[in-house]
Amino acid sequence: MKVDLHIHTYYSDGIYSPEKIVDTADQVGLDAIAITDHDNILAYDIARKHLDETGSKLELIRGIEVNTLYKNYEVHILGYFMNPNDNDFQAMIKAQQQARIKQAKEILALLSKKEGLKVKFEDVKKLVAEGGSIGRPHIAKAITNASPSTSLIDVYAKYINENSPVYVQRKTVSPHDAVEIIYDAGGIPVIAHPHDLDIAETLIKELMTCGLRGIEAYHRKHTPACVEYFSSMAEELGLIVTGGSDFHTPNIINGQINLGKSFVPEWVYDKLIKEKKLIDMA
Repeated sequence: MKVDLHIHTYYSDGIYSPEKIVDTADQVGLDAIAITDHDNILAYDIARKHLDETGSKLELIRGIEVNTLYKNYEVHILGYFMNPNDNDFQAMIKAQQQARIKQAKEILALLSKKEGLKVKFEDVKKLVAEGGSIGRPHIAKAITNASPSTSLIDVYAKYINENSPVYVQRKTVSPHDAVEIIYDAGGIPVIAHPHDLDIAETLIKELMTCGLRGIEAYHRKHTPACVEYFSSMAEELGLIVTGGSDFHTPNIINGQINLGKSFVPEWVYDKLIKEKKLIDMA
């Protein structure tokens, strides 16, 4: 069984529609996927409808990737199988969306004031699907659209980083609250690509007290040694392991689609399903 539990659509910073993700997953031979857009779950129902219409046997899991901040670390929390109608879960998504819009508008204002770059919010908004999560990648793209001679690499180096004079930190939920809200909504909270965090082990132990149930050990950025390290940590702590490609877009150099390219063992999916049953029984 081939699975990919970390995929983005154009409802956040991916470029494919939910329908395109489903079709592509079928084409590359995946058996189960999770759509995990940043701070957004709108793609799930669209993908589900497309699956039903096409008769695809692909297993689709409702997911999310919540962007959080903790002591100036950006910590991403994946969630699976949440009840989308849970009040606290809905409130978290709404607050995250409002914070994204506020950040974008403040960055654009500083771009105009300090750099003389005139980029309209509407030009940023149209780069993401209606109701989708606006992020810094969309701002960067809007800047290059307004200044065609400027490359995306230059834009990121000059404007889309914490040391930029136009950088504005987003007001966002803490990883502890995100984990607790996902868990209380009947979901499985998992820390995403922990290799990015030099405080990973300490933070994982802290988050377990809030309901953390898994570690994303399999990820395209993780070396085999890294996979082994976090898999062993998960086993020691009694957590499950998840994984996925973290797919956003085809490779810009060779056009290769890495959807499903990260090797994720079949037992990962089995453990995820078992964990959901345990949470439902609790």
